[in-house]
Amino acid sequence: MRLVSTSQHSPPVSFREALLRGLAPDGGLYVPEEWPPITRDDLEAWRPLDFPDLAVRLATRWLAGEFDDDVIERLVRDALNFPVPTVEVSPGRFVLELFHGPTLAFKDFGARFLARFFSHVLEERADDATILVATSGDTGSAVAQGFFRAPRVRVVVLYPKGKVSPFQEAQMATLGGNVTAVRVAGTFDDCQRLVKTAFLDAGLAPLRLSSANSINVGRLLPQSFYYVASYLSVAQQTGDPIVFSVPTGNVGNLSAGFMAARQGLPVARFVAASNLNRAVADCLETGAYRPRPSIATLSNAMDVGDPSNLARLLAMHHGSVERLRSTLSAHSIDEAETRATIRRVHAATGYVLDPHSAVGWAAAHRELAGHGERPSPPVVTLGFTPPLPDAYDGWETRPLAVTDLPSAEYADFRRLLMGEHTA
Repeated sequence: MRLVSTSQHSPPVSFREALLRGLAPDGGLYVPEEWPPITRDDLEAWRPLDFPDLAVRLATRWLAGEFDDDVIERLVRDALNFPVPTVEVSPGRFVLELFHGPTLAFKDFGARFLARFFSHVLEERADDATILVATSGDTGSAVAQGFFRAPRVRVVVLYPKGKVSPFQEAQMATLGGNVTAVRVAGTFDDCQRLVKTAFLDAGLAPLRLSSANSINVGRLLPQSFYYVASYLSVAQQTGDPIVFSVPTGNVGNLSAGFMAARQGLPVARFVAASNLNRAVADCLETGAYRPRPSIATLSNAMDVGDPSNLARLLAMHHGSVERLRSTLSAHSIDEAETRATIRRVHAATGYVLDPHSAVGWAAAHRELAGHGERPSPPVVTLGFTPPLPDAYDGWETRPLAVTDLPSAEYADFRRLLMGEHTA
């Protein structure tokens, strides 16, 4: 697997190198140079497989030749050892339940896969690394839990003070050990800016920085697998075509869906379902990308005003917004509509949507309203966050082990990083 930078000023690298670097030296994001095909015969043969078996097949397509097959199977099965059901909530409307992992968020797929492969490569090289991750919610908890006690890795998680839920904060800020939680007086975009700046700081080379945000292609690869699993489940009942409505913040999940589609997964269309942070919707509408400060909403994991992965999504469409429009729609859902959607779906079906999934559901509803009298295809909304399992009893009493960053100034963060390195 060879990957190239979206900025096109860095040489191609192997998956191993892209995994460890996170961001390309030219500041771009890594995208595959070639796309291992998924054929109709493949899909037919994969229908009986459970998710771990399917994930092993897909990972081997990408990584064969770079890792031994037995290593791929062992690491994938250890990482992706939980179910990923697609549930029909109403006729022709499905929810892909991505909340069955240990932190109850879809980020578990990418974080656990990344942690296993990352540690494996570091062990091979007898090397150490520092993972930097900025989070608006569930990324931080999934990465912290996924890398907790992983050998040769130290994790630094940045999150905006007062802008993540208490439960999410507890998941990432009560671990200690090799996980340092940094609470930033700012927004998610400030956290992301600090991380990006650190990656381009040559003076931090001794820390061997890498990323576990969705800017790391190792996060996106396993997320593409559940699009295939969901397609197999839904198409068996309804046939083609299928629309995926994806709650969208930093655009990583959407990029993973497009990775599967580029391989040949039959997808009629994607819908980028945004909350009030509508950078993607505005880009598609106007043809110009304009980052802006993020807005705090109920669906806080999507509160991103400057989504990094839009560059990756555009690169998959040869830099053309017009080409992207041909396969992607976007709808922005406000707070009132998010609340109303949760109430309406529960009253009609008994199914409880979390605020992120509600944004996806409402966007799908808008998209299908445009079909008029034409038959509408089945729609899969990507969802997460169920009631808490027993393992989280008493989470609110666990003491926080957090480092406060009282400003979003890079110099302060750099000093913190260097102090962590020497501590």
